[in-house]
Amino acid sequence: MATKKITFDPDAGVPVASNLTIYGGANFNANFNVVDTSNAAFDFSGAGTTWTGSSQMQKSVGAGSTTVPTATFNVGFTSAAGGKFALTLASTATTSISEGRYLYNVLVSSGTTTYNIVNGDILVYQGISSAPT
Repeated sequence: MATKKITFDPDAGVPVASNLTIYGGANFNANFNVVDTSNAAFDFSGAGTTWTGSSQMQKSVGAGSTTVPTATFNVGFTSAAGGKFALTLASTATTSISEGRYLYNVLVSSGTTTYNIVNGDILVYQGISSAPT
């Protein structure tokens, strides 16, 4: 999947929208390059700060409905100083996700402060064939 460039402004309090696609039975990897409002790489390692990330997806449902998360992504900072992180799911996880439209978000935390940095739709397609094992 292509790398998505997003601008993160912690003071804005608004996540960036970015839609994704998952193909069932395939490894999923979405890379994000995060820049600040001056278009410089957002430093997730600056000033001795430890940042963590979490992300889940759930089936798109009507207003007021709640559902259990469908999947939990691995969030890894591939270059914390360079503002880069990736969302991943193994093929074993994508195989069990039913085709359809889902919602997701990515949260990043520093200390006790949590930011919703990106969210959007995920379209899941199940293949009609699979690779030999």
